[in-house]
Amino acid sequence: MYKNYLKIAFRNLFKHKVFSVINIAGVSVGLACFLLLALYVKDELSYDRHHTHADRIYRLSRTFLSKDGTTSLKLGHVAPPFGPLIKEDFPEIEQVVRMLETGGLVKYGEHNFNEDDLFAAEPNIFKVFSFDVISGNADKALENPFSIMFSRPMAEKYFGKENALGKTVRLDNQIDYTVTGVFEPLPAQSHFHPSFLVSFSTLNDPRIYGADGLKRNWDNNSFSTFLLLPENYNPEKLVKAFPAFQKKHIGDTAPQYSVLDLMKLTDIHLYSHLDSEIEANGDVQYVYLFSAIAIFILLIACINYMNLATAKSATRAKEVGMRKVIGAVRSQLVGQFLSESVMLVFISVVLAVLIVVFCLPSLNTFTHKELSFSALLDPVFLGILAFITIFTGFVAGSYPAFFMTSFQPISVLKGKIATALKNGQLRQSLVVVQFSIAVILIISTVVVYSQMRYIRNYSLGFSKDQVVVLNMPQDTTTDFESIRQRLKENNNIKEVGRSSRIPSMRLLDSWEAYVMKGDSFTESNIIIKSLSVDEDFIPAYQIEMVAGRNFSRDYGTDKTSGFILNETAARLLGWKNPSEAIGSGFGYGQSRGQIIGITKDYHFESLHQKIVPLVMMYQANRLGRVSVHISGNNPQEAIGHIESFWRSKYPDIPFSYEFLDQRFGKLYATEQTQQLLFGLFAGIAIFISCLGLLGLSMFMAELRTKEIGVRKVLGASVGSLVALLSQDFLKLVLIAIVIASPIAWYGMHNWLQDFAYHTEIQWWVFVLAGVLAIGISLVTISFQSIKAALMNPVKSLRSE
Repeated sequence: MYKNYLKIAFRNLFKHKVFSVINIAGVSVGLACFLLLALYVKDELSYDRHHTHADRIYRLSRTFLSKDGTTSLKLGHVAPPFGPLIKEDFPEIEQVVRMLETGGLVKYGEHNFNEDDLFAAEPNIFKVFSFDVISGNADKALENPFSIMFSRPMAEKYFGKENALGKTVRLDNQIDYTVTGVFEPLPAQSHFHPSFLVSFSTLNDPRIYGADGLKRNWDNNSFSTFLLLPENYNPEKLVKAFPAFQKKHIGDTAPQYSVLDLMKLTDIHLYSHLDSEIEANGDVQYVYLFSAIAIFILLIACINYMNLATAKSATRAKEVGMRKVIGAVRSQLVGQFLSESVMLVFISVVLAVLIVVFCLPSLNTFTHKELSFSALLDPVFLGILAFITIFTGFVAGSYPAFFMTSFQPISVLKGKIATALKNGQLRQSLVVVQFSIAVILIISTVVVYSQMRYIRNYSLGFSKDQVVVLNMPQDTTTDFESIRQRLKENNNIKEVGRSSRIPSMRLLDSWEAYVMKGDSFTESNIIIKSLSVDEDFIPAYQIEMVAGRNFSRDYGTDKTSGFILNETAARLLGWKNPSEAIGSGFGYGQSRGQIIGITKDYHFESLHQKIVPLVMMYQANRLGRVSVHISGNNPQEAIGHIESFWRSKYPDIPFSYEFLDQRFGKLYATEQTQQLLFGLFAGIAIFISCLGLLGLSMFMAELRTKEIGVRKVLGASVGSLVALLSQDFLKLVLIAIVIASPIAWYGMHNWLQDFAYHTEIQWWVFVLAGVLAIGISLVTISFQSIKAALMNPVKSLRSE
């Protein structure tokens, strides 16, 4: 019997080739999209779960509060004394490990590279995290000062096939380190990726931090600190004890401005968006979003298949009647329909897997991930595939199987079923759902595109184009004037400015601010971020002064007691007019002086953040970032001049640079990816929906063949017949637009709230989405409608 089912299934498959191709193509494409997005979501959910003790590892974080209790800074890093003191005060904690991520120049023989992912780590890091140490003793590799471990790719980069153990390398042209181990790099699904591990005890060296700096410095919040808690230990118990802990070690007022918290290791990638992170994290909202898109695309494909399977089953009404007349029982007919449906879905699954294999490299390039086809062989994925195959096949085949086989043979043979199916409400409802999803994706794509265009065109308040940023290799305070002059010898270089941070970075540094009132300084409640700059920073970025002046070499006091505020800081400190602030006494941290200038507000950080109060001051030991504003006439010549100077000045240090506009582009990389994904999947949703419309219009034209012939004989024009055949489908698309518009508006309105500065959702977005949906569906329907309307009426009337 089953052999007979398959034989008939294949006959029907080849008999109705167009319907079969439409069905298989729709399900294959939809399922392939589902699998690709499922791989992406699975990857996002798997971060840091490879560690043996992942469910017991927690990261210590620190939040700073302003005097009114509001949050001024949230850090994923803490001060160095916290780690050992927590282990001392809470002995039940199994392990506490500290890490300090940094970078530097690593030199071995002729190999000389600037490296970023260099971590100073305590020896017990391997008791907390699961590293695969392939060379050296993991228990002792980081015990002694000036020890360094290489990741395998870095060991191959520096030492080739030689044994790395015992080799000596030099960091920053200052200190020699001995290689004590090699480890496999952590997988891509990790929120940190060290290329080198340096013994933490090295930081005790006076040339680095010194022992006292690590024991007593509560302000240097640069250290990642992780706790390994006992089995079944409640972390909230520890969090509740932190206020008393801070009072004991820092002071009675510490809990008023400093709050310690814990976050589970496996939650960091998707849920942690603090002001300082080791690496850029993902976002659980995107996991929800892409999961929804995956389900929507698969739903559209399944609806397509159900619609076409249901519609086409009407043409088999007489077959069902004849089978019943000659003795077929209902269970046999149900089995026939369901086996055909499952077989067709199985073919689609095979094609979908092939599409995934073909598209996976492009998706990896697009998302900067390392998704692997082997993940599809995971038992969970195989189970999902099997479930989808059976579920989709049964659901899609259930309606024709159970509905068609429930009627009496006499009704079926008289064609009453076919007549009833012409106005199927289920089919119409499914078409509305299909196009509602497609319209939502179209609107979302347009809104994301509009926001990204808004960001690209938004005035940041300074010039970010043609600015090259460099990291100076050492303190160049004593001879930077000569460096500046050498760089400006080329006519294509306009300005050379220095600062502690450059635009596109986060403003994390802040101290207490003081304003002169009467004869004394009074502390302000305003949290003001700080930026160290020299005399040429403001000209290099063409930042506008609204009052006062820039730092000047003509005024020696500018370097010791001069302050420049932005408009927001001046306004919040109480000056209604920026010019009123000029000459006023001002203090910041331990420095006292006066305000010499007010700049126009400019967006130092991304447009996700609001402009914050900012003070600029001169701190010679913090001016490690150099910004070179070059002419747009011949940028390559300017870069060549900078490189030539660099190689003559720092022959042992590789030359590297970045354009500032590229750095700003990276700030919105996630949104750019989202824009492209929305567009891609909106197009796929429309494509699958149109496949369904094409199939349904073919079916309806087939059912109404004789009606069309009669209308033509009575004088109906081709245009009126096309309108007749199209209007029912266009009504469904219009209903879908009405349903989808408010849903899309709500979702995208909430998405825009993630930006402090954003565009508004305009009315034309919905009109555009509606016109696109109607236009595309009209083209699809008209193709078959015109073909039916042009048919010879004689053939139409003979069709039955």
